[in-house]
Amino acid sequence: MDSVERIEAAILAVEEARSVPLSASCVVHRGEMLDLLERIKQSFPTDLNKAIQIVKDKERILDEARNSADKIIENAREEVADQVSQTAIVAAARKEAQKILSDANSESKKERDEIDSYIDSRLASLEVVLNKTLDVISRGRDQLGGIDTKHALKDLKD
Repeated sequence: MDSVERIEAAILAVEEARSVPLSASCVVHRGEMLDLLERIKQSFPTDLNKAIQIVKDKERILDEARNSADKIIENAREEVADQVSQTAIVAAARKEAQKILSDANSESKKERDEIDSYIDSRLASLEVVLNKTLDVISRGRDQLGGIDTKHALKDLKD
C-alpha cells in the first residue's frame, strides 16, 4: 500500500468514525490511526523519492526527445536541401543537354546542307563532263559511220 492509499484509508477512517453528539468532533481509535499515520510517514519518503525520480526521468526523457526531434528536423532540412540542390542540378543539366542537342542539330543541318550543296555542284560538273563526253562519242560514231551531220538532221525533220 503506498502513501496515497494510506492517506485515503485515514480519511475514510475519520469519515466513518462515530460523531460526538452536538459537536464536529468524532471518536477514532487512537492506536489504529497512529499506526496508519506512522506507516504513511514511513512510506512517504520512499514514495516522494520515487516521484522525484519520475519527474527527473520525465525531464531527461523530454530532453532526449527534444534532442532527437531536433536531430530529425536537422536531418530532414539537410535532406530537403540536398534534394532541392539535386533538383536544381538536374534541371540545369537538362537545360544544358537540351542546348547541346539543339546546337548539335543546328550544326548537323548546316553541315548536311553544305554537303548536299557540294555533292550537287560535283554532280552538275560531272553531268557537264558526261554530256560533253556523250557529244564527243556521238560525233565520233557519226564520223566512223560516215554519216553527215547535216544529212542526219534532215532525215529527222522529215
